[in-house]
Formats: sequence, C-alpha cells, structure tokens
Amino acid sequence: MKIVIDDDLCRGHGVCEAECPEVFTIDEDEKVKVLQPEPPAELHDKVRIAAQYCPTRAIQLIEG
Repeated sequence: MKIVIDDDLCRGHGVCEAECPEVFTIDEDEKVKVLQPEPPAELHDKVRIAAQYCPTRAIQLIEG
C-alpha cells in the first residue's frame, strides 16, 4: 500500500490523524503529513478507515 495526499483537497480536519496517528499527522500549516508513505501491513486497516472517513477525500490509497 502506498499513500498519496491531494494537498489541494486537504483542509486539516484531522480525522486521519485521529484514526491512525502512526501514519498521519496535521502540521503547522493545517495540512496532513504522511509519516509512513508505505505503512506496514498491520496498519493497512487503520489507514483504509482514515481514508474512508476523510471529509474531503484527500487521501488516495494505491494497493498492491
């Protein structure tokens, strides 16, 4: 799995960080930063939930 963020869509709501703080954080510009662009398999479910509940759909997951 690889994580891609659309910075134009991100509004810094922080849902991703709340769902998976091991992978996502909100920076001082109120944009999401990915701490692990290719997270380990044990975090994949949490990352999928974070992407699913992103209010602006700024998180794209490339499976494979």
